[in-house]
Amino acid sequence: MLSTTGLLAQVLPAEAATAETYADPPGVPLFPAEEAVIARAVDKRRREFTTVRHCARAALERLGVAPGPILPGERGAPRWPEGVVGSMTHCAGFRGCAVAHATDLLTIGLDAEPAAPLPDGVLDAIALPEERAGIRRLGPEVCWDRLLFSAKESVYKAWFPLTHRFLEFHQARIELDPAGRFTATLLVAPPSTVTGPLTGFTGRWVRHDGLVITAIAVPA
Repeated sequence: MLSTTGLLAQVLPAEAATAETYADPPGVPLFPAEEAVIARAVDKRRREFTTVRHCARAALERLGVAPGPILPGERGAPRWPEGVVGSMTHCAGFRGCAVAHATDLLTIGLDAEPAAPLPDGVLDAIALPEERAGIRRLGPEVCWDRLLFSAKESVYKAWFPLTHRFLEFHQARIELDPAGRFTATLLVAPPSTVTGPLTGFTGRWVRHDGLVITAIAVPA
């Protein structure tokens, strides 16, 4: 069952239309062009691909956008209908999407992760020394390493549609706020956008029922 008022709505502004689910409903149809993308995919990939597009179409319907295929574009980023920005995410036990009119939001970045510590060695690979020091100062009630990883994923998803450039984990410095927010400072030459040079992002996070979710939404 899809929800449009769940966790994503808690971390995104009212301009964003969201849809999410905790299970893969049976019998969800795909457009032929989408079927072609996953023709050789394993079952897990097929279920993720299908259900997250089911969420996307529900969210787009709330914007008044007619359903159509949502195909992977450059570096796998979804190709949204003209005049729409959005982000999709999936992990074990969660699929979700957020979209908005480009006249309301400039970009959206969204990530969901299991609320469990990162595997050994991953934190050292993705975190700056000051980020590792920062999460050591935080309390034990949240898997801060996983939350840091998720925030960096949301940064990339918000960054790429604006720049069409890759961003390494170490090219953004994240500061996590236990009150449910985070800031990201870009450590690369700031690209120009319609709103001026892009030097960073602010985002929000939520932890609930074995999940951590991070989101960024930049006003247009």
